[in-house]
Amino acid sequence: MENEKTIEVLNTLITINNDRIEGYETAAKETEEQDLKTLFAQFSATSQKCKTELTNEVNKLDGTPAEGTLVSGKFFRVWMDVKAALTGKDRKAILNSCEYGEDMAEETYEKALNNASENLSAAQQTMIKAQHAWLAADHNKVKSMRDASATA
Repeated sequence: MENEKTIEVLNTLITINNDRIEGYETAAKETEEQDLKTLFAQFSATSQKCKTELTNEVNKLDGTPAEGTLVSGKFFRVWMDVKAALTGKDRKAILNSCEYGEDMAEETYEKALNNASENLSAAQQTMIKAQHAWLAADHNKVKSMRDASATA
C-alpha cells in the first residue's frame, strides 16, 4: 500500500464532502421551507463529520488534505441555483437537484471502495464503508421526500 495513492483516494472523498457541504448550504438558501432547511443542515453535518475523519487519516499519513470542491460540484451548485430561480424555488425541483448530488457522492464512495481498496487499510475501508452508509441513508431520505412531494 502506497501512502500517495491512499492520500489521493482519501482526498477525493474529502472533495466530494466539500461539494456536499457547499451544495446543501446553497440548497438551504434556496428554500423557505423549514423542514428542508433542517434536513440540509443535517446532511451538511454528515459531510462535516466525514470530512473530519478523512482529514485525520490524511494527516496521519503526513499528507495534505484536499481543500475546495470538484469542478463537477461547482457545476452542480450553479445548475441548482439556475433551476431554483427558474422554478420559483419549487420543492420537488430542489429535491431533484439534491438527489443528483447524492448520486454523485455515492458513486464516488463506491469507486473508492471497489477500485481503490488495495490502497486502503482495513480500518480506512471500515471508516469509508460507514460513511458510505450514512450518505446512502441521506440519499434515501431525499428520494423519499422528493417522491412524497410528487404525489402531494
